[in-house]
Amino acid sequence: MPDILPSQTPLWQHIEHEVTSLLHAYAYREIRFPLLEPTELFQRSIGEVTDIVEKEMYTFTDRNGDSLTLRPEGTAGCVRAVLQNGLLHTLPQRLWYLGPMFRHERPQMGRQRQFHQIGVESFGLPGPDIEAEHLLLLARLWRRLGIDHLVTLEINSLGSSAVRANYREALIGYLAARADQLDEDSRRRLGSNPLRILDTKDPGTRELLAGAPQLTDHLDEESREHMRGLRELLDAAGIAYRVNPALVRGLDYYGKTVYEWVTDSLGAQGTVCAGGRYDGLVEQLGGTPVPGVGFAMGLERLVLLLEVAGSQPGDRAQPHAYWVLGDAAAQRFAFVLAERLRDRLPWLRLQMHCGEGRMKAQMKKADRSGATLVLIVGEEELAAGQVSVRGLREGGPEQSRVGADALADYLAQQIVTR
Repeated sequence: MPDILPSQTPLWQHIEHEVTSLLHAYAYREIRFPLLEPTELFQRSIGEVTDIVEKEMYTFTDRNGDSLTLRPEGTAGCVRAVLQNGLLHTLPQRLWYLGPMFRHERPQMGRQRQFHQIGVESFGLPGPDIEAEHLLLLARLWRRLGIDHLVTLEINSLGSSAVRANYREALIGYLAARADQLDEDSRRRLGSNPLRILDTKDPGTRELLAGAPQLTDHLDEESREHMRGLRELLDAAGIAYRVNPALVRGLDYYGKTVYEWVTDSLGAQGTVCAGGRYDGLVEQLGGTPVPGVGFAMGLERLVLLLEVAGSQPGDRAQPHAYWVLGDAAAQRFAFVLAERLRDRLPWLRLQMHCGEGRMKAQMKKADRSGATLVLIVGEEELAAGQVSVRGLREGGPEQSRVGADALADYLAQQIVTR
């Protein structure tokens, strides 16, 4: 559960800004729900025989004897929130959320025990058009972030619950006859969650699966038509994808469409964003049947991908200008003037020198701050009601004095990057 330091947060802020502004452009609304939920919520939604519930959740008993769990993912909590608060009385709903999730798994590149996700959930829309919208939104996001060349879209259909039940039996029959050739983890899953064997990373098991029954051969016509509709929309929009028959999701609530955006730019192939359809989840958690579909992306992996791509976003907290002050009277003058400037130029980032120090030492701090300009108020400037402005970077203005009333207009001309 690492700290994210001030030197790292500009990249995080850049990603969060791009994602949230894009979600607003697509008319999605933010929802916020607690980090803690009743353990039963995740057991009922995710599935009791999944890795998350069996091995990864942070669960404890509180003082009232209730079992609580730090949320390991966002969909279940979001469905619980919209059910309890009556949001499903007005459909459709397009929602998004941002925040930390918790899983006690082995930390690895881009995956920590406290990790951060941005998730999107849509309710009341049964067709492939909303899935296409999600994928088009994500494709646009990758272009904005400059990582579209580093990610690949894979899609699949899990069909209906009846389809999965029939396929499950066929898969178990094939693998049970070859159980001695399975890796230990897959043998354990064979009796509990056999579909999860399909995305095993074990080379021997993957070779064995090449001859296994295919889920696509068991799909019902409705699921096939749904996938055809999605592919037609993606083809029309020019979104490249690969159909991966082995793609399944680790959560029990998914059905029909599932997808992942994957990358091999972080070593072994990793998932950057994943999602799909979960039409039965609302009813499973006590509501009337409402179709649902969503996705979530891990911010840690996005940060790593932007670093691979060489992205260097500006620090939104780095000042445009730094005040260097002569004495207490100069400080009072500068404090009042700085607030007037902030009224006139809300985007302007000003750093006031606080604490004692000679003007020469203050100038060194101004340079180290990364500011573009230094604003100097000494004895002479104070007497004239002016400020000396000097550029701190190559190509900046020579030192000149500017009247207090004209300073806002002057700074607006000098600072072109806002």
